[in-house]
Amino acid sequence: MLGAFNIGYRDLVQSVQSRNLWLLLGWVEIRQRYARSRIGPFWLTISMAVLVTALGLVYGTLFKADIRDYLPLLAIGFVFWAYISTTINDGCNAYIGAGAYLKQVPLPRGVFIFQNLWRNMIILAHNFVIVVLVLIIFKVNFLQNLPFFFLGFLLVTWNLLWTTALLALLCARFRDLPQIVASIIQVIFYVTPILFKRDMLGKYPWLIDLNPFAHLIEVVRAPLLGASAPALSWAVCLSMALVGSLLCLFMHGKYRARIPYWV
Repeated sequence: MLGAFNIGYRDLVQSVQSRNLWLLLGWVEIRQRYARSRIGPFWLTISMAVLVTALGLVYGTLFKADIRDYLPLLAIGFVFWAYISTTINDGCNAYIGAGAYLKQVPLPRGVFIFQNLWRNMIILAHNFVIVVLVLIIFKVNFLQNLPFFFLGFLLVTWNLLWTTALLALLCARFRDLPQIVASIIQVIFYVTPILFKRDMLGKYPWLIDLNPFAHLIEVVRAPLLGASAPALSWAVCLSMALVGSLLCLFMHGKYRARIPYWV
């Protein structure tokens, strides 16, 4: 058992040391996707801005919410949900898409996990422009809790790292799993407080308390809104990160050698 942990840990260290490779691969993938486009990745920002504005006006009216409170809440939640969901869905195919490399070059497995995470962080950076503009327009004092936001973002990214690494391994073995994960993520969106506030559920707050994605959203959204995230959300995110990382290291240490045969 300790041998599996050691192998997984060494792969992680080698992957971090290969950062020049996965930083380059992630950046090149973004550039190829928007090759010969004058606006480039900012098309993502434009489409996200239109979507957030439309949803804010429609659901703000339906919920009879003050647009000055509702739109910042929606913008932050939707931008970070896109980051979380896209990273997970793309992560399911990280090893499958890199099959040609894995079969020919003895690279650390984590290179392709970090590549996926880095690529989606670049996309998040483009979409985060919307969040900043909304907060400035509606005069939300987000600077006072900015350190807590960075801490929350670190926890979210840490959880995405082990989640995508574990799913990439499982999806390489079980090819129906990416479709199952995509369907589950789509369902979870509707029970995660992104389009609505926690207090709108009334008698069913446990639906949020038992939803880990709600806590991931809360630790980055609350500080940007000038509030404090609940202690429960911090505890859940940290616990998931620690337990999930240990599980991921063990699984990769035990099965990393089989990945080229699975893909």
